[in-house]
Amino acid sequence: MLLIREGGVLTAVLSGELDEHSAASVRREIDSALDGGGAERLVFDLGGVTFMDSAGIGVLLGRYRKTAAAGGSMGIINARGGVDRLLRMSGVYTLCDKRRDER
Repeated sequence: MLLIREGGVLTAVLSGELDEHSAASVRREIDSALDGGGAERLVFDLGGVTFMDSAGIGVLLGRYRKTAAAGGSMGIINARGGVDRLLRMSGVYTLCDKRRDER
């Protein structure tokens, strides 16, 4: 995972699988960056994610709650294929905006 901070936007560029095996470390790294302050918006770039399960959904929803509680917003960019389908079916897109690319 790569974290990019540009102004008030923190972008988490993820790749590979976002599942029960990787969720804890992703959660920890993003929370640490958010706790450092200065991020008004969290963007997940999922272009490199090849698989996501319910643990991955949990990571997204937990970061959404954390960001919203601080008055910020969250977005998802570049989700494709099965990952995009899972996010649509689970209702994640109703909580945040979905874009093709915003960088």
